[in-house]
Amino acid sequence: MGDPPEDLGLTATERFMWQAFQNGSRYDLTVGDHDLDDPHGGRRWGPERSVRARVVALLLLDGPPALRGRVSAVKLRGVQITGTLDVAGGTVTPYVELTGCRFENEVLLPESRFTTLRLVNCSIPRLEAARLRTEGDLHLPRCHVHRGIRLADAQIGTDLLLSQAVLHRDQRDHAVLGDGLTVGQDLHAELLEADGEISLRGAQVGGSLSLRGSRLAHPYGERALNAPQLTVEHTLYLTPAAVANPIATGGATPARGVRVRRFECHGGMRLDDGRIGDALDLSQASFTLEPEQEVSLRRIQTPELRFLGEKPTRGVVVLNGAKVTNLIDSAASWPGPGGLRMAGFSYEILIPTGRFPLNERLAWVEAATPEYSPEPYEKLATVLRQSGEDADAREVLLAKQRRRRETLPLAGKLWGYVQDWTVAYGYRPGRAAVWMAALWAAGAVAFSRHQPAELRPDEGPAWSASLYALDLLIPVINLGQEGEWRMTGYWQWTSAGLVLLGWVLATTVAAGATRLLRRS
Repeated sequence: MGDPPEDLGLTATERFMWQAFQNGSRYDLTVGDHDLDDPHGGRRWGPERSVRARVVALLLLDGPPALRGRVSAVKLRGVQITGTLDVAGGTVTPYVELTGCRFENEVLLPESRFTTLRLVNCSIPRLEAARLRTEGDLHLPRCHVHRGIRLADAQIGTDLLLSQAVLHRDQRDHAVLGDGLTVGQDLHAELLEADGEISLRGAQVGGSLSLRGSRLAHPYGERALNAPQLTVEHTLYLTPAAVANPIATGGATPARGVRVRRFECHGGMRLDDGRIGDALDLSQASFTLEPEQEVSLRRIQTPELRFLGEKPTRGVVVLNGAKVTNLIDSAASWPGPGGLRMAGFSYEILIPTGRFPLNERLAWVEAATPEYSPEPYEKLATVLRQSGEDADAREVLLAKQRRRRETLPLAGKLWGYVQDWTVAYGYRPGRAAVWMAALWAAGAVAFSRHQPAELRPDEGPAWSASLYALDLLIPVINLGQEGEWRMTGYWQWTSAGLVLLGWVLATTVAAGATRLLRRS
């Protein structure tokens, strides 16, 4: 019972594999020599280490029953699989684990069903697994896939593991095509090396998605990571990983002294319209972009954005319409003028890491607005005011008015300069008192050297140079001095000048007060 069909013409190697399947034991053909056993090396494996893909498929889809007290399983190590392994549309119930194996041709798994599938440190020409379904894990760590992986609309029951895999692009420049992919728990792709685009459009990850220490490269295309409408229930990590043991990193920053590798992206990244449940972490991330490429975070929503990577020297960082609660950032991480866009970017709390003075924060806003826009200034001022930094909020709004002034016609610019010099657009009201005191003192000193003629002798008040100067400076209010004395010549012009300056000062104070009341 369970003997292989005679027409298969099994080789001795295949017969031993058949027996191992029934026992549920591992069939190990390694020889103990690292160079000879390396599935990615150039050393040839002969027939004594080879089995036909047709026989493996038979075991997977319709293998013999397990021996009594055993659980059947395909566990191969150091085996070369010749031909094309094709289980498309099939249901595979045995446990499958292939370690250090070589596949001669592509592996075809579209629309198939597995419980758990583990391909560890295998050499695979191509993995075609669109609409694959697994009840448990899909593991591909340390695998080398030479013409890409297709996982479009696949459903992985628990974890998807791609850590330390080396992936090359297919004919359409995709290293991974995972559009519509669903992962029940975590997607680990730490220390991954990908030459080609990783596409995860509309993918859903029930836990965290980790690309710690990975190197993504697609400089000849538009994007290295293309994942619009990505949903991650917990955290998306684009951070360093410990080189020795990335799996043990577990989301934490590697300990000091441990050799680490940062996340590197050579090409654009697109996470538009993403929903990330806990945080998007870009700590120490490095982006190497061409001038037309973008790190695009348009309309993402996440409670926390940790923008703590290296400053891109080219390309554009786009945050238009993004909504975050906590913005944890560093002054050294943001690109300069022309390299940042954040129209409609909403954040509630600023948590700078390291020194981030207000002048550099204003430069951050200016870098994002090559053409004047009031929105980023007003947003920053609102956040500062809510955190109790009212003085800084006023400085931001003053910077907004000065930036706006440059867009006005000549008359508007002149009036703007007057408001700025006098009361700083109302955001420094103490200036009004200083100007008033200075003009009053100057007027009082000047008029103290002149005794004007009375208009109504013996009926008006006594002459007071100080009260007369104050009466001229303060509009509307009458102190009983201005209309009682006749000024001629030079003194008439001095009086008119004080009246004019008083009205200008009052108007600018009123404009500033109106602006402040409107903001409050």
